[in-house]
Amino acid sequence: MSSYINRFGFRLLPLVFSLFVTLTIGGVASYFTVPEIKTWYVNLQKPNFTPPDWLFGPVWTILYIMMAIAAYLVWKRSSDTTNYVSAKFIYLFQLLLNFFWSIVFFGMHQVFAALIVIVMLWVSIIVNIILFSKISKIAAWLMIPYLLWVTYASALNFAIYVLN
Repeated sequence: MSSYINRFGFRLLPLVFSLFVTLTIGGVASYFTVPEIKTWYVNLQKPNFTPPDWLFGPVWTILYIMMAIAAYLVWKRSSDTTNYVSAKFIYLFQLLLNFFWSIVFFGMHQVFAALIVIVMLWVSIIVNIILFSKISKIAAWLMIPYLLWVTYASALNFAIYVLN
């Protein structure tokens, strides 16, 4: 079995680290989100395409795991090339924007400012996908559901801004 794993270049520690970093950022962001769902968020006017509150946790968990695996696939091909350095930077940048969106929207109750952050996040995810595709096509594809969900979340954020 060890030769099978080595043949495909599987490295456990980088995968665990990637999962840890990405899920920790998501977990800390949920610290700002969860308490506000039943207090502030519940009182907002929301569009009819708003999903049930219980759906957000599982969707984000799956997306964070997919993002972490994508980052791992890129990380395991690490190099000093401009593509790799740029891909690493933009991945961390979009993670930071993802984190700040929760703070701005749920923690600070700044719906318009959160809209600006999520648009920046959306653009950074597209750049992230482009850069990842130059290193690993699978990594790029793993980021597509994240882009789709953030597109949906952007529309939701915009609608909440308009309605409130």
